[in-house]
Amino acid sequence: MRLAKNDCTPIRNRLGPRRVSFPTDFHLPQRPSSSSKTASSKPQPSPESLYDAWLKSRELPHQKGTYLVPGAPRALTVQNFRLAMFACQMCVFDLFKTLWGLHPLRTTAMVTLNILRSLFPAFRGYSQALIIDEFQALIGSESFTWSRLLYLICTEILRRVVEGWLDTLLTTNENIVLGSARFYIEYKQMEHRVRLDVPTLADPQVRDLLQESDLFARSFSGGGFGFISPLDFLNIFSLIIEILSHLWLLFSFTRDFSQFGVLVFTLISATFPFVLSRFSNPSGCIDNPITAKEARAADKQERMRNLAYSEQHRPEIALFGLGDWILSSWSAARKIVLSSEQPVTRNSTAHFADIIYALQNLPVLLLLQSSATTLGAITAYRTSIQCTLYAFGNLITTTKMAFQGIFLMSAFCASVKLRPRLMPKHEDLARYMPSPSGAKIDVKNLSFTYPGCTEPALRNINFSIQPGETLAIVGYNGSGKSTLARILLRIVDFEKGSLHVNGVDVRCYSPAEYHSHLSAVFQGFSKFNSTVKENVGLGNVDKIRYKPAIETAIHLAEADTLVESLPNGLKTQLESPGFESVSYPGSMGSYDMSPQRHGLSGGEWQRIALARAFMRANEPEVELLIFDEPTSSLDAHAQNQIFDTIAKISKTPSGDKRKSVIFITHRLSTARRADKVAMMENGTISEFGTHDELIANNGSYAALYRASI
Repeated sequence: MRLAKNDCTPIRNRLGPRRVSFPTDFHLPQRPSSSSKTASSKPQPSPESLYDAWLKSRELPHQKGTYLVPGAPRALTVQNFRLAMFACQMCVFDLFKTLWGLHPLRTTAMVTLNILRSLFPAFRGYSQALIIDEFQALIGSESFTWSRLLYLICTEILRRVVEGWLDTLLTTNENIVLGSARFYIEYKQMEHRVRLDVPTLADPQVRDLLQESDLFARSFSGGGFGFISPLDFLNIFSLIIEILSHLWLLFSFTRDFSQFGVLVFTLISATFPFVLSRFSNPSGCIDNPITAKEARAADKQERMRNLAYSEQHRPEIALFGLGDWILSSWSAARKIVLSSEQPVTRNSTAHFADIIYALQNLPVLLLLQSSATTLGAITAYRTSIQCTLYAFGNLITTTKMAFQGIFLMSAFCASVKLRPRLMPKHEDLARYMPSPSGAKIDVKNLSFTYPGCTEPALRNINFSIQPGETLAIVGYNGSGKSTLARILLRIVDFEKGSLHVNGVDVRCYSPAEYHSHLSAVFQGFSKFNSTVKENVGLGNVDKIRYKPAIETAIHLAEADTLVESLPNGLKTQLESPGFESVSYPGSMGSYDMSPQRHGLSGGEWQRIALARAFMRANEPEVELLIFDEPTSSLDAHAQNQIFDTIAKISKTPSGDKRKSVIFITHRLSTARRADKVAMMENGTISEFGTHDELIANNGSYAALYRASI
């Protein structure tokens, strides 16, 4: 579709509240209507997408529209098995191909040697059987020699050392492969989070999808969630090979009926130590000391993750385009944390407890002197049966976890295909054409209702401002002023009506490109748990390391005295009220090695937020400034200074208009500065015009103005 020069009509025209937008290959499930009473008796249709399969797996039996909580295990039913098979067909190959490409040679070696390692237990049992038979023959022949015994012991020790060395080598390689996969999955998860917008995240099903996707990412850390890493699906194949190798060993030692009887007897006697082994709990490895660098990196990765997952910070992350900065900062810190973690290694020490167990079979041998069974065969029976029972138990547990892991993997793969609701389709996309004198805004019959509410927050909003004009929005609390500001900033979408900026439907702009031409202060602005420099510099991340730009923004916000009074100036760590570090498996927890943080008052925080907005507001490409109660915590003198600065920024040195300004205020004396004033009541604009015109009308604005004097 070819776009008109100054207009764009998106396909999604005024359809009311919408769910998440997906690519063309991603369909939401269609729920049956209440009139379709016979639909339940028909066979269930095949899912059309990963999202469809994931959602159906969460649906409770015979309860349409009722779903399991995120992370809840799925029942092992025929329908869920089919859904799991569909999910595997849709995403397993592509995901494994991607993970394989991170370390092709190491991954190939890991798969191959993992299979070989599964043969170690059977080989160990067979070797012990041969040694014990040889030992029995030496005693029976009455030609016992210490040299022969020493040779057998040395051979066994050498075999154990080689096996332990190879096991350590395989584990080291496996840690590298899994570490790379873990970093990749966590990075992609973070990337999805920072790309999604507020309307997308407002959908409950999307939040559930992202929560299970997050569980999948965390499963690579091995943090005890009850789910396993996808690469650990190799354990299933390895366990099967281990069980088959033990069964082959048992078969090779059983040749007649008497040996079969010994096998049955050994099976019974071996069950008891197997049960006891279930209660053993070997101690883990000892953590390495944490260095100051690692502590700082851990603190930084937690802060970046908090930003990516925080609903509170989402508007400013979108407006100031902080996604790439969050990802790069988290990535650098995460690599340091991962490199410092103690790798989990398998126990490679040579143990001979199983040989001691073999000595317990001497009484059995005396009882079975008439049998052809040897002590080595009995030892092989006992060892193989114990290992088979243990491997079989692990196989059942691993298979159950793998079944649940498939649905978490489908959630992750489906979340990759989530399309931000505010992002227009490719055929609807229009380039933002800036105006030299500021943005032109036309709003007609605009309405908006918050999800879950019946009454609209905005209804039939109509106004327009010309390039370079200043609009003051005033009204009582709860009249919809801040909601209108969020719609103008494309933080949330509207349902009915139209919003044109520079003659083009705002829905045709890429949100990222549109935001690059805006700057704003939100009423509920973010208070980042970071330094003063970062809190201000996030308004323009491209200049976050450029000290003069930060100092200029601080000066424009009249915050020079504030920064000078802080203990470390721009490097002072600020404490955000109510900040909590996000903890998750694989993180290094909390540390006391971070510098002491400094608290600010409400007015001081507001100056920091203003400085953040001024970081971008002074840029030539920015042509629309929106301030939602920017001076609510400042005194009258400071308020006048800030609005003088805004007026100065919005004009060229020669006095020509270059930026349009919209500000929301509860102080009507400030509204006199604006070219136009919009009076809002009950979600709509009841009066619109200049300050003098509205006073002359003697309406709601005039009454509110007189009451404020």
